[in-house]
Amino acid sequence: MSAVHPLGTLDALQFDNSFVNTLPADQIIDTNSRPVDKACFSPVEPLPFPGAKLVAYSREMAQELGLSPLECESERFVKIFSGTELLPGMQSYASCYGGHQFGNWAGQLGDGRAINLGEVVSKKGQRWALQLKGSGPTPYSRNADGFAVLRSSVREFLCSEAMYHLRVPTTRALSLLTTGAEVERDMFYNGNPQMEPGAIVCRVAPTFIRFGNFELFTSRNQTDILRQLADYTIRYFFPHLGKPDKEVYLQWFNEVCRLTARLITEWMRVGFVHGVMNTDNMSIIGQTIDYGPYGWLEDYDPYWTPNTTDAQGRRYAFGKQPEIAHWNLSRLANAIYPLIEDVPALEQALALYEESYQIAWRDMMTSKLGLLAFDHDIDELLFQDLMRNLKNGSIDMTLFFRNLGNLDISTSNNQQSLDQFMHMLSDVSYLEKMDSQLEQSFRDWFLRYCERSKQDPRPADGRRKQMHAVNPLYVLRNYLAQEAIEAAEQGDNKLLHELHEVLKDPYTEQQGKERFTRKRPDWALNKAGCSMLSCSS
Repeated sequence: MSAVHPLGTLDALQFDNSFVNTLPADQIIDTNSRPVDKACFSPVEPLPFPGAKLVAYSREMAQELGLSPLECESERFVKIFSGTELLPGMQSYASCYGGHQFGNWAGQLGDGRAINLGEVVSKKGQRWALQLKGSGPTPYSRNADGFAVLRSSVREFLCSEAMYHLRVPTTRALSLLTTGAEVERDMFYNGNPQMEPGAIVCRVAPTFIRFGNFELFTSRNQTDILRQLADYTIRYFFPHLGKPDKEVYLQWFNEVCRLTARLITEWMRVGFVHGVMNTDNMSIIGQTIDYGPYGWLEDYDPYWTPNTTDAQGRRYAFGKQPEIAHWNLSRLANAIYPLIEDVPALEQALALYEESYQIAWRDMMTSKLGLLAFDHDIDELLFQDLMRNLKNGSIDMTLFFRNLGNLDISTSNNQQSLDQFMHMLSDVSYLEKMDSQLEQSFRDWFLRYCERSKQDPRPADGRRKQMHAVNPLYVLRNYLAQEAIEAAEQGDNKLLHELHEVLKDPYTEQQGKERFTRKRPDWALNKAGCSMLSCSS
């Protein structure tokens, strides 16, 4: 008779481990960097870190797993989620996948510094895969050591949970720990390596399967494994589609296209720039995955990217994310073609992505501006002109939309309303002074916007509530994340915890938290970690 463990404890977690129990495994058991053939994963155990310490954890994610705060603050929790101890039922492994990086096929990639602990099925029936990032080498580590540093781990922990509370589809973060060991990193690959504190984040998601998982097996002509992986994915994460066959594979791809369109729309809504949209960083279930050199748009610039590796081509700039998602989906279409063998049908699905994104983007912009419905004859040009003005005016995107919702436009013919708008602009612009032509362009746009809003007559409070529900006040500004990192590196986690709490309620004004709404300070414009990041960041 199996033991009955108290609810809320680690021992009460129920492991299912469908991935390793369903799909083919690597037959070689070692962590030497090497090609792994005819396998979806390699059994790997994380390295122990007896000096690990808890920095932060997500109460909300812990609750989803059924873990109590008392358990999360225990020594046992630290041992488990530093990789020092494995729970009964855990089957640790690293996943095998490939991918296109910056438009080029990179071959085998895989989990180079991530080790999956297993899959928990919660009391609600939700499947959660637990994954440690920074817990040691795997066969996919290539020339790397498999570890992570504190600065990148703080960024991943904070952003995962911030995105969740912004209602953006995302992987989650359960915990952030320091390892007690130091790691050598060359932050900008410029020949200046330094020792940095090591850390581990426990990432959580229904699955970490990526586009690149499917690409790898097609590139190797391993159609049988490709089919096994697709069948597994549909069975566990798209069960409503039914038993896999050619028609179901096509329906599945259509759904992946729709989910991806929704994901990118949400990124654009909140001003998030992923920074490295390689196909191995695209989730098959339409979640944000792999928080590396990401950044938040401050002054509106569709060509901005935080990734120094992408500084020349700006392939993954903010405004290019929708088209890159389409390109990545086309690579996935090529990968699953052997299962469908119907080029026109796959092309139609890709067209569905474009259509879904355009509709979602228009609906999103309509909501951000407090309008009730999209009017094609008016709103298309209204949106375009606004975006051009925001760029030319170097306008803080987050603050503009939030503050626009606070304006009472019911008296738009009153000079006072226009004056308030122009005063607001000066507060949210990074320019020292706008030229007269740009100021006039903004005035003209605002008066058009007010006239358009009259088509949707309702109390000012109703408009404000709609806008504030989609336009956050608090986002993980790049300089705030860097300030939290620098403090944490000195052993002070107060700002990290405060920022974590503030970002749990991003749409509600919080008394005494005004500092988290301020524009980027001058010192952060060209500071490493604020505007410049690398894939190792």
